[in-house]
Amino acid sequence: MPKVFLIAGLGADSRIFTHILLPNNYEKIGIQPLNPRRADTLNDVAQHVINQYNITVDDVVIGDSLGGIIAVEIGKLMPIRKLILTSTIKTSSEEPWYFKILRKLPVYDITPARLFTKLGAFVKPMLRHLSDEDALLIKSMLADSSPSFLKWGAQAALHWRNDVIPPNLHHIIGDKDLVFPCKNIKNPTAVIKGGTHIMVFDRANEINTLLADILKA
Repeated sequence: MPKVFLIAGLGADSRIFTHILLPNNYEKIGIQPLNPRRADTLNDVAQHVINQYNITVDDVVIGDSLGGIIAVEIGKLMPIRKLILTSTIKTSSEEPWYFKILRKLPVYDITPARLFTKLGAFVKPMLRHLSDEDALLIKSMLADSSPSFLKWGAQAALHWRNDVIPPNLHHIIGDKDLVFPCKNIKNPTAVIKGGTHIMVFDRANEINTLLADILKA
């Protein structure tokens, strides 16, 4: 049975994939929160995930947001059955405009790590249409996130340089994603109309349909 490994992004964990359903012949495995060392690169983390979870060429990796960037690094290290990205970028040429500003004004570098879990106000606009229960879950994931990982991840994403697109890559993006704008994404596999940065959670039905087609192909 092929395994499907799911890697969440910053401020989230495997609960972000709660509503993701896979065909019956696939095993769904959520990658546990990562704990990189300060000097680790995204490539280092990708290799650690491969080793820890014994990912093989017959497996599938789905990465959301920062998890998508890590998934790209996994795909560069080894060939896998399918590499599926959501709400992320696959090369540094797709990065949003504000990355350049943040690299020049690295506020993340001087911000105490503990403050990174207090950024719930920034996600409130994406939660307005959710039920109280779902909104509480999203906020809980951010609050439960490791402050040091949030700070490491912000720096790693901002300084990621990549122009390699691994084989078997499929890229799904939302046209209302404010973190990674759809207009920057070159040749996406699919665009979710109205999809925001948390579409893997709140538009899971549409993504499940796409996943079934991708995995069947």
